[in-house]
Amino acid sequence: MSIVYADEFVKRFKKLPPSVQARAVKQEALFRDNPMHQSLHIEKLMPKNKQLWSLRVNKKYRIIFRHTHKDDKVFLTIGEHDWVYRYIDRL
Repeated sequence: MSIVYADEFVKRFKKLPPSVQARAVKQEALFRDNPMHQSLHIEKLMPKNKQLWSLRVNKKYRIIFRHTHKDDKVFLTIGEHDWVYRYIDRL
């Protein structure tokens, strides 16, 4: 599996506090190793037809991603829980 980073993800990642960046990197490594690991709290988001998924960085932050047809993942954005869920309404 490979991960592609959308420009939106990169831009928002750079603005995160260093401790959140470090946690996101740790969670990404765990995701690469075992995408179904319990601590990631992976969930498919509504509406289901958007094919968006959430990965938990910590209690406050989420990564939103999408699967591609080659089983690659596209990390679309990262941010605080409430902001991320408002963001996906625009997709």
